[in-house]
Amino acid sequence: MALTLPAHPDPLADRLHAGGLLHELAHGLGGPFHYLLPERFDANLADFRAALTEAGVEGRVYYAKKANKASVFMDRCAAAGGGADIASLGELRDALGHGVRGEDLVVTGPAKSPELLQVAVRQGALIAVDAPDELDRLLTLGGERPVRVLLRRHPPTQLRSRFGLDDTQLHEALGRCAAAGDAVRMEGFSFHLSGYALQPRADLAGELVELCLKARVLGLRADRISIGGGFPVDYVAADAWDTFLGEHDPGHYHGHKAFAAGDFYPYHSPVAGADALRAILAAQPAGSGASLAERLRQAGVMLLLEPGRALLDRAGSSVFRVQGVKDRAGYGIVTVDGTSLSLSEQWFNSEYLPEPVLLTRADPEGDREDDPYEACVGGASCLDSDLLTWRKIRFPTRPRFGDLLVYPNTAGYQMDSNESPFHELPLPPKVVIDQDGDRPRWRLDR
Repeated sequence: MALTLPAHPDPLADRLHAGGLLHELAHGLGGPFHYLLPERFDANLADFRAALTEAGVEGRVYYAKKANKASVFMDRCAAAGGGADIASLGELRDALGHGVRGEDLVVTGPAKSPELLQVAVRQGALIAVDAPDELDRLLTLGGERPVRVLLRRHPPTQLRSRFGLDDTQLHEALGRCAAAGDAVRMEGFSFHLSGYALQPRADLAGELVELCLKARVLGLRADRISIGGGFPVDYVAADAWDTFLGEHDPGHYHGHKAFAAGDFYPYHSPVAGADALRAILAAQPAGSGASLAERLRQAGVMLLLEPGRALLDRAGSSVFRVQGVKDRAGYGIVTVDGTSLSLSEQWFNSEYLPEPVLLTRADPEGDREDDPYEACVGGASCLDSDLLTWRKIRFPTRPRFGDLLVYPNTAGYQMDSNESPFHELPLPPKVVIDQDGDRPRWRLDR
């Protein structure tokens, strides 16, 4: 029996799926595509800002651009006066080109290229220093304006992390920043934590607040900390997720493929998005004393955030056309007109678990079967491993040529992190859908 993991109901998406727009787009574009809902980005950004205001904490939200390459989200970010988290020269240029000001950029990532550092310094961007030699290079770039830096702290609880400065390196970096005088403006500290647990973020943020106070003794500005991203997104209902984790086994997948439960993204989270930020601010670092919000207020420290996936929650989905269906013993294989490279979870030896929605095309013969049909979903490439969904999905009816499969809520990291024009197949275009009253209007993302 197939395990079902439908995404949370989404009235806006349901209205789009009920109309004929997606079928028209599939016909006109001639292949798979992604649709984007920018108003959801606006709402998510507003919710994160509201969480800061409610806690009485001065803060700034930087959109982690790596989560989606679409231009429309940078446009909305700039229009809302938001910042952007970038990690390459291309991302920096793109953010500037869409109107995000240089001083509203934070440059992250390890071992940044000299070209990226040069342009970032000239534009007045804030740079998260990840290693001593990176600080060395920055100290040679000071000129008309000071180099703005955060010192990234290596997380003590994640010793295998490749990011950040350890205790000795951090101490030396503080001394070098103090000795550099006006050439460097050391604005505070940051960290990069893997995973989605909330308390560890509050714990390390509390430590960074104390580091700011110590850095000020050296004459450094140290008035802000960045806790990065990692705000969980809630895709599916708790009961469906718990059932899936408890019951899934190789028999539920094509070829008896085995997945470790720990490799899956936590598709259900009881506290997600901006509510996760609220929980972090309310938490007591190290489990005692004042809340993180109170410590930030008392120390006069600003909180910087770099959400990506959480700003894109429900802001887009991926659409594929069915090219064929074949039967195997006890289940079928649906082949679509794209590849698994357009769903990026295979990076983590995993797959995207919220299941696709079948949108049937008009059937003039009226002979479509009513019985449910279990099938996995394969891509159009010549690779045996090219499956968009290894799991056997229980579709309400047998899919047919020309039907659509809509993978819901893929804007955050899924729809373009791994895309490749393999087989000379074009990359799926992105379609921006704006709501004009009750009428959806579409345009291609630039």
